[in-house]
Amino acid sequence: MIHKFLSWLKKIFLRKKEMVLGIYGSPNVGKTTLANRICVDLVGAPMGAVSPVPHETRAVQKKEHIILKLKGYTLTMNLLDMPGIAVKVDYHDFLEYGIGKEEAQKRAREATRGVVEAVRHLDKLDAALFVIDATEDPYTQVNITILGNIEARNIPVLIVANKIDLSGANTHKVKEAFPGYDCVEISAMTGENLEMLYKGIAEKLS
Repeated sequence: MIHKFLSWLKKIFLRKKEMVLGIYGSPNVGKTTLANRICVDLVGAPMGAVSPVPHETRAVQKKEHIILKLKGYTLTMNLLDMPGIAVKVDYHDFLEYGIGKEEAQKRAREATRGVVEAVRHLDKLDAALFVIDATEDPYTQVNITILGNIEARNIPVLIVANKIDLSGANTHKVKEAFPGYDCVEISAMTGENLEMLYKGIAEKLS
């Protein structure tokens, strides 16, 4: 259920009419795919490049002044797509994708800076979407650390169990791993349940 998250959004909306929403998660969980989906739905243009190579997004990407009309209200949203959070970035991870050593080391340095940048941006958020790959084990050190940092700042957060279009997806594991958080099940790739999420927000803020 997303009632608690929507209640937080309503309070933010009534207070400032504009919000900063950050998308967080580990590398390759679908953060940029989700950001692109939201941007295409609401402004008609994607945000960034998507790649199977980890840490493709190595700096914070921003799409400003996204307008979401909610039954008599107009919400202006600045959407931030964050670099993937990792405990350690190893340049060897890039070599597996045919990237040369020098370029791999450069990407690793950029990705490490991106992790630091993403954590710093937590202080600028009004709310966060925390994306988890529903085909993977959700109870990881990285996920626990990210959620801990978000919670420590009292940032409203909605867990997004992504990739439900894949046969190995298990959203029950995600909910069991983090029972104290609201969770929505989606496929950022196909758009499944995105419209349901938008309608739920509109209903709660009307």
